[in-house]
Amino acid sequence: MKANYLPSLARHHCRLDTRRSRVASYPVRFCVPSRRDSRAGLATGYQTGACAGGSTNRPAAWRIDKTHSELTFQIRHFMSRVRGTFRDWKGTVTLPDVAKWENAAIDVEIQTPSIFTDNERRDADLRSSNFFAADSFPTITFKSTRIERTGDAAKIFGDLTIRGVTKAVVLDGHFLGLQNNTNGSQRLGFEATTTVNRLDYGVKWNRAVEGGGMMLGDDVKIEIAIEAVRQQSRS
Repeated sequence: MKANYLPSLARHHCRLDTRRSRVASYPVRFCVPSRRDSRAGLATGYQTGACAGGSTNRPAAWRIDKTHSELTFQIRHFMSRVRGTFRDWKGTVTLPDVAKWENAAIDVEIQTPSIFTDNERRDADLRSSNFFAADSFPTITFKSTRIERTGDAAKIFGDLTIRGVTKAVVLDGHFLGLQNNTNGSQRLGFEATTTVNRLDYGVKWNRAVEGGGMMLGDDVKIEIAIEAVRQQSRS
């Protein structure tokens, strides 16, 4: 893939480095200031990162493309698993430099009434005060606080709020890369998973079963796979 998405600076000499970037599967273009620019103090490529990596000093907002993203959960029901999702949710990733994606800030907002497990009666119960109390707590939110990166893997620390209760959680994540569309837009992808105890958030309903044990498990596994689109910056 050609690196023609990067801005060209008329007064700079550029060369194409065919080494692969760790962040994306395209060559990286580096810009070297000309002598005239160096004398004039116009080493713009180095100062702003406009050529080296394509980043700028201003953090870029990436909108989560829900059409190409997934947010799911699962919980034990007797010996099996019930899986579900939320049909209405949104999020953004704020990122100063894609090469240093560990500095990203992630915000996700879920509309609680949109819960869907492919069973109308069960979904109505999940929206009730037995579980999520959607009338009183219409949103579920996640806000990252920091990311610890190891290669393309990461620990994503953040605050998860359910039923008005906020708890710190850690997601095991993986950066999937950066891709350019033919229309000039950029997309990035990552996936992450975590397990939370629903009792910590006041989701306590359960029922004892004959012979011992409970109908529902307490642990809820959450999985998210995200594709985000870089938004055009406003001048």
